[in-house]
Amino acid sequence: MRFEIKYNTIESVAGPLVVVGKVRNAAYNEIVKIRLPNGEQRLGQVLETTDKHAVVQVFGPTQGINVDATSVSFLGETLSVGVSEDMLGRVFDGQGRPRDVGAGIAYESKRDINGEPINPSARAMPSDFIETGISSIDALFTLVRGQKLPIFSAAGLPHNELTAQIVRQARVKNSSEGFAVVFAGIGITYDDASYFIEEFRKTGALSRTVAFINLADDPSIERIITPRIALTTAEYLAYEKGMHVLVILSDMTNYAEALRELSSAREEVPGRRGYPGYMYTDLASIYERAGIIKGRKGSITQFNVLTMPGGDITHPIPDLTGYITEGQIFLNGDLKNKGVYPPVGVQRSLSRLMNNGIGPGKTREDHRGVADQLGGAYSRAQEAKNLSAVVGAEALSDSDKLYLKFGEAFEARFIGQGQYERRDIEKTLDIGWELLSMLPENELTRIKKDYVAKYYKKAEKKSE
Repeated sequence: MRFEIKYNTIESVAGPLVVVGKVRNAAYNEIVKIRLPNGEQRLGQVLETTDKHAVVQVFGPTQGINVDATSVSFLGETLSVGVSEDMLGRVFDGQGRPRDVGAGIAYESKRDINGEPINPSARAMPSDFIETGISSIDALFTLVRGQKLPIFSAAGLPHNELTAQIVRQARVKNSSEGFAVVFAGIGITYDDASYFIEEFRKTGALSRTVAFINLADDPSIERIITPRIALTTAEYLAYEKGMHVLVILSDMTNYAEALRELSSAREEVPGRRGYPGYMYTDLASIYERAGIIKGRKGSITQFNVLTMPGGDITHPIPDLTGYITEGQIFLNGDLKNKGVYPPVGVQRSLSRLMNNGIGPGKTREDHRGVADQLGGAYSRAQEAKNLSAVVGAEALSDSDKLYLKFGEAFEARFIGQGQYERRDIEKTLDIGWELLSMLPENELTRIKKDYVAKYYKKAEKKSE
């Protein structure tokens, strides 16, 4: 760390940016301290340097920054955050400062919020099942420890309720090791923040959760650092304390909007729909901080929530996210309108690492076959539904009518479940078999015959 260097040479202020002149040896990502004439201090970060200038991103409002009377000190270090196991059960703001009324925290160390690069060869393949207690996710789009699996939602859909339910219920199956949740609310409303904290408290989930809350009326530029502070905390708990950490970042759309605002203030050439051309790389720097490192006990798994602008899955934010992550959970507005919760759209969701985390010793031997058969039968039901809209339900064949009935039961009993209902994977698969027993046995072509013999008759009798 070099000595703090102070400058009184601010040349201009543009949005969240401050241009400081006559600066020597400023480094990219270096932290600066801005002192206003009234004595107030704000933090900033160097975004760009030349031989004579430094462009500083201010983490806070730029109102009150007087060009002549405000000083800028370059601290010679990058932005870091204190970390400690005592952070569990606490609520912080978007800059990592406690916002609850708890006691002071004795931080064990300070960590760079940008993390440390992980050698790809040091990564281990994710292979352990994380049980969320939600049937549609656990059975059809299984979450695996170390995976990054986003939730694609839209305005008006219950992604907040689903997120809170995952925080309450998630656990690593067949593991006695510590499990923690790091939650980052990015640009969320005060009502949403109150909902999350109250849900965590009343269900006891807060005791194993570290929550970072960046509110909608906080400076938008703060949203750039909030997910990085959350991930730095998660990395400490995972790789230093050996815990399995589930990181939930909500809402990544607000993060991308802040990134676009910053790019516009820097007068960069815009990319698709005004977003910066480097957004893919920037999002990857967040998503790729999930994983398992060989030789370390802990792990980081990500559930990232993003609300698709206008419900458009081809929008740059969900589009780029889909390229980086390992699948997606898609929330369906039509199911929500039917009263189905959670409204998981089966036909547009997937988990690319599902096969790594299911099967004997992890979930159950029939898991893969049941998932394939349920998915195929539901697709057949959707085809029958579309056909009935054209020719009428009376004109359908007996087989199509049966699948139509199956589809309705599947949505009501399998996809649909209570907001506070937790189903283990055995119960979920048993419900799947009960639904499949509605179909003739010879229709179950995607499941091994041994499993059909073992589970089908039992489910058939139970459904009777």
